[in-house]
Amino acid sequence: MRKAANERGAGAMLRNGLEPWHLLILAIVVIVLFGSKKLPEAARGLGKSMRILKSEAKAMKTDDEAQPSAAPVAEGRPAD
Repeated sequence: MRKAANERGAGAMLRNGLEPWHLLILAIVVIVLFGSKKLPEAARGLGKSMRILKSEAKAMKTDDEAQPSAAPVAEGRPAD
């Protein structure tokens, strides 16, 4: 079974091991679940969510870079 899959070549399978018919079944299920009228709205919402996630991740990264890496050292004598 594995040998037959390897003989087809790496180009026959997509990046995550999905074959084209897997994607076809997934597309049919999505259309049945959401309906063709709501798909553009769902895609817009997904895109907006992805943009928000990217901007928040970028903001967190810049916040981390802005903070000093070493904690300030207190000078003076220890308390008795």
